[in-house]
Amino acid sequence: MAVPADRSVARERGGTSDIVGTAVLVGCAVWALVSAAGREGRPEGVLLAVLAVAAGYTCGRIAGSLAPVATALALAAFAYVMAVAARQGVPGDAAESAAPPGDTGAVAALLVLAVGAACCAAAASESPGRRNALLVVAAVAAASGPVLGSVAGLVAAVGVLLCSLAAARMRRRTLGLTGFVIATCLMAGASWAVAVQALPDGLASSLEGQLTTHRVLLWEDAVDLVRENPLLGAGPDRFGDLSPTALESLNSDGKPHSAPFQLAAEQGVAGVLLLGAAFGWLLYALWRSPRATSVVLSAGAALTALAAVATVGNALSFTPVTAGAGLLAGLATARPMDRP
Repeated sequence: MAVPADRSVARERGGTSDIVGTAVLVGCAVWALVSAAGREGRPEGVLLAVLAVAAGYTCGRIAGSLAPVATALALAAFAYVMAVAARQGVPGDAAESAAPPGDTGAVAALLVLAVGAACCAAAASESPGRRNALLVVAAVAAASGPVLGSVAGLVAAVGVLLCSLAAARMRRRTLGLTGFVIATCLMAGASWAVAVQALPDGLASSLEGQLTTHRVLLWEDAVDLVRENPLLGAGPDRFGDLSPTALESLNSDGKPHSAPFQLAAEQGVAGVLLLGAAFGWLLYALWRSPRATSVVLSAGAALTALAAVATVGNALSFTPVTAGAGLLAGLATARPMDRP
């Protein structure tokens, strides 16, 4: 049987995304070391996150080639179990104390990964009955967000599920992936506008009420640190030592509860650019993926929702989240085993 043209191109150029990904992840690790050199920076957390993404992506590529549906379902089950366990603390959390009120954190991210993986399993399934059953599983997992104490997880997971249902009717992935990029940029831009007080008073007050005043104050501290040292930042894992808001909080975990703001404050502008490059690489890999468009867009929706959660929470501080994101991306970009 002839291989479709678009899938053939993806296979021929699939190595490009691997090269790009390697360069981006190495750049993230090297810059963490550079920004920590000669100071009291602690780059171990960034290095662990990079390692988790790389390991998850590699395992996803291997397992996705051998048993894509079973592996995706296993990831969904694991992420959901971890979301339930997150109410008592998630293994891999780098915080030394309880997080302050307003943290969207791990539960929302893990629910997004669980629903995204279940949707990918449904999209990869060849049986209509099994596909519908997996979508029901995804819907039940999403609906449990409030029970687990995460309304943000409910909203994000439902968004992933709706995107997955829409992806089943789409033949071109470019438009969907472009929409994910735009949505992520808008989310990041809106959060920055809140931090620098660039929004009208009414809109700013409304958003601050949703985000909590504590989080907004942390973001403002991060902006101040960026202005003091835009090139290298304050050093990895030093935000909690330099943020007045974090120092005054009784139960602070020393994080600004936003991945972009944390990278900007601790590693400068280059750190944020590398974070954006990592997200761009994952979407580029999905664009080049030989998998079906429905699988690609389901994974893309989950990664975009995860990026949104990480923009307003400390989701990427948890190793199971970063490893799960890499695993999901690997599953959706794995080359299918050739059939005789």
